[in-house]
Amino acid sequence: MSQASSALNKSSIMNIKNLGAERSEDALLRQPQLGHPLAAFLSLGFGGFFIGTGEFVSMSLLPALAQSTQISVPAAGSYISAYALGVVVGAPVLAVIAAKWPQRLLLIVLMALFVLGYLASVFASGYSSLLLARFIAGFPHGAYYGVACLVAASLVAPEKKAQATGYVMVGLAAANVAGVPLATWIGQLASWKATFAVLAGGGVVTMLLLWRSLPCSSGDPDATVAQELGALKNLQVWLTLLTAALGFGGMFAVYSYITPTLTQVSGFTLPQVPWVLSLWGLGMVVGNFVGGWLADRGLNRAIFLIMAWNIVCLAAFAMCAANKTATLIILFLLGGGFALVPALQVRLMEVAGKAQTLAASLNHSAFNASNALGASLGGWSVAAGYGWASTGWVACVLACLGVGMMLLCVWSRR
Repeated sequence: MSQASSALNKSSIMNIKNLGAERSEDALLRQPQLGHPLAAFLSLGFGGFFIGTGEFVSMSLLPALAQSTQISVPAAGSYISAYALGVVVGAPVLAVIAAKWPQRLLLIVLMALFVLGYLASVFASGYSSLLLARFIAGFPHGAYYGVACLVAASLVAPEKKAQATGYVMVGLAAANVAGVPLATWIGQLASWKATFAVLAGGGVVTMLLLWRSLPCSSGDPDATVAQELGALKNLQVWLTLLTAALGFGGMFAVYSYITPTLTQVSGFTLPQVPWVLSLWGLGMVVGNFVGGWLADRGLNRAIFLIMAWNIVCLAAFAMCAANKTATLIILFLLGGGFALVPALQVRLMEVAGKAQTLAASLNHSAFNASNALGASLGGWSVAAGYGWASTGWVACVLACLGVGMMLLCVWSRR
């Protein structure tokens, strides 16, 4: 009798435990799930949206920046170059220093630096102080996109990592569809300082979203400075970075001076410029999805195809910039050329070995080296008297050099 009673008690205890476990599971299901891929993609893309808006709106507001600091528009291209230099320097420095940090914490700190840079821009009093502020604003750019892409790739199957990278870059593309036109409109309605203040506020909101949506991790305790710097010994890493720096410089040679080109060559009015540029951004959205899809099915083939596309479209821009209808079509097609970003990002991740953080961040250093290169060469062409549309021919030369560098990448690896 006592044995039966004991068995009954044990059975009751087990039932209670099972019931408690079921209730615990139900409670967990009712709680918000931190780190869910969709929420993570959205928050990562949101950060990319504000960073991308800040990068590209400075180009569309370049005449206002020049007037405010009493310099010429070609000379104001140095603001774009200063931002790009911040990206080039900041990406490797931050990636190496913070190699062991939890990725969520690192992304939040990077957005805090973004906020600091834009607040410094708001309170800048002249050419030198604004130049320094733009450098600070660019400092976290490359590291943010690099780490964000690594986080996104970790949330999907290996054969879909290029598409996951593209999802993060959609934030950058969306910046050109909605962010840049809206930020340019604010700048024209109020001032460029008002635009930068709004961007700083967006950075604060992004910090909160990242804290809420990304899983809390302990970081990589085995990461070392030597391991991250090991990527710099890899020839394939350097060749891929040079491909990005040269091949994409053409895009920035055109975009850096797109506002005066549209108003003085194509015949658009200044208030129309933000909405015309949204076509470029729409092309970027399409390009990021298509580029990720192509890269997951044949990486090198996708890179060559996209670069050839860019050469054709840049040449068409140089020849057709005086025609409004043709310019609208070509701007959309040029935006599609941003498909090169996720493709080269994945190539770097493949050839970098264990130095993933540094390699992923350096990709954006390379793209912003191309920003500085394109803005400088495009400005030289305009200052030399060849006209605003001549930036398209400068762009073609740089894009062809990028193809040559990619051929060297493939040849040397074989």
